[in-house]
Amino acid sequence: MSTVPFRADLLRDVATRRTFAIISHPDAGKTTLTEKLLLFGGAIQLAGTVKARKSARHATSDWMEVEKQRGISVTSSVMQFEYAGHVINLLDTPGHEDFSEDTYRVLTAVDAAVMVIDAAKGVETQTIKLLEVCRLRDTPIITFVNKMDREVREPLALLEEIESVLKIECAPVTWPLGMGRRFKGVFHLGTERLLRFAPGEERVSGDTETIEGLDNPRLDALAPDDVGALRHDVDLVRSASSPFSLDAFLAGKQSPVFFGSGINNFGVREILQALVDWAPPPQPRDATIRLVDPAETPFTGFVFKIQANMDPRHRDRIAFFRVCSGRYAPGIKVKHLRAGREMKIGNALTFMANERVASEDAVAGDIIGIHNHGALQIGDTLSEAGEALAYTGIPYFAPELFRAARSRDPLKTKQLAKGLQELGEEGAIQVFTPESGYSILLGAVGPLQFEIVAHRLATEYKVDALYETPGISTARWLTYPDAGIRRDFERQNAASLATDVDGNPVFLATSKYNLQVTIEHWPKVGFHATREHGRTIAQG
Repeated sequence: MSTVPFRADLLRDVATRRTFAIISHPDAGKTTLTEKLLLFGGAIQLAGTVKARKSARHATSDWMEVEKQRGISVTSSVMQFEYAGHVINLLDTPGHEDFSEDTYRVLTAVDAAVMVIDAAKGVETQTIKLLEVCRLRDTPIITFVNKMDREVREPLALLEEIESVLKIECAPVTWPLGMGRRFKGVFHLGTERLLRFAPGEERVSGDTETIEGLDNPRLDALAPDDVGALRHDVDLVRSASSPFSLDAFLAGKQSPVFFGSGINNFGVREILQALVDWAPPPQPRDATIRLVDPAETPFTGFVFKIQANMDPRHRDRIAFFRVCSGRYAPGIKVKHLRAGREMKIGNALTFMANERVASEDAVAGDIIGIHNHGALQIGDTLSEAGEALAYTGIPYFAPELFRAARSRDPLKTKQLAKGLQELGEEGAIQVFTPESGYSILLGAVGPLQFEIVAHRLATEYKVDALYETPGISTARWLTYPDAGIRRDFERQNAASLATDVDGNPVFLATSKYNLQVTIEHWPKVGFHATREHGRTIAQG
């Protein structure tokens, strides 16, 4: 139990924080929902900035040039706004299946998530992966079944698939009346009201028409062909589904389900209200030596992302920092625990939708940006009191794809190494230095990461590189029981050894068979599929 003092103002302000991410498969409507949440929260005034992939206008969260060209999110952005007396921190995450590692780390910095399901496609592969990451921390999940204004699958079949594939209990809060052109709205099971859908109307003002009662004759007049199915489904859901349980939701065991159409702003307000009413404020966090309560007075937190060159006019590097306790004020002095030195945070940033502003105040749950010149790395903990804390759970995953990189211009070899070192530190790619053979190896969880790195090396570092495919299948981080076994292992496997960007030893396997044989031959050596910042090596 912590003996660190609490403060009443911290308790009050932390209670108003809601920090969440939106997770989905590509094209399920995540970026559109992000924009509409900002619209309803008053953070932006213009709706419809997400058009087609070839459009010249994009959501405020998609700021990188390659994102605009591809029409996808490949980095994670943070947007803060106020709604219903609460401060909402929305972390937009990469949706593309090839760019998932950054998303995994972002999910360690949130207290809840909104899962977007395409009502026509149901549960898709990236959603499965992301929910598995949320499940590692029992993150509460709100489900938004999107695109009900199109011809989609039957709602009951969608719920059954979500429960069977994602292994999470569904508790419908709203239920659709019709679909596609016949979509007339959603019936709220709690308030016994139908919220009427008017296609083409963007009702941000909150004047959505409501119809009281499931037996109201107006429903029969509104949707004579579909109201019977609505009444049947609602009766079935109420008898066969578990009612919403706040405790089960907070434990990550049950997900409240909402239906709507993000592109038409329909159902967005209900998601925001659910976040305010049900999503948890910041909770105590594991800092290795103890749990840290968010209302403790000393300021603490951890770096979960580093982004270079957010402003192309300045070669800046911003460390995204999740505040876990205490209060930030400009000029605060903290202990950088990994480096063992004091540092001053004089000009932190707050991310307000499409602009960055100087942060004057931040408490647990908030995300601030710290200008970083290479001192901070992903997973670093900062503590105002200097206590030896190390926040846990910031993962790196063993890459399955590799490229060897070398500069076309030999005079720019150092420039290439510097660029890759910085990109590796920010988590855009994994960078390995082999003991022999290639000078620099890149590791990724998906091919798009290589494309992003090549683009950024060319535009930000002015390096034109050649990329070759080496004969490597996968990698494992290594731990040794003693120095003697380490010496013997390194002598016999020198050609397969490398170090990562943080200096950790790595085994590079030419095939899954090669990896398995090596593991069997060296039973006392630890081969790990994940590495965790904040601790040395995670078991895996």
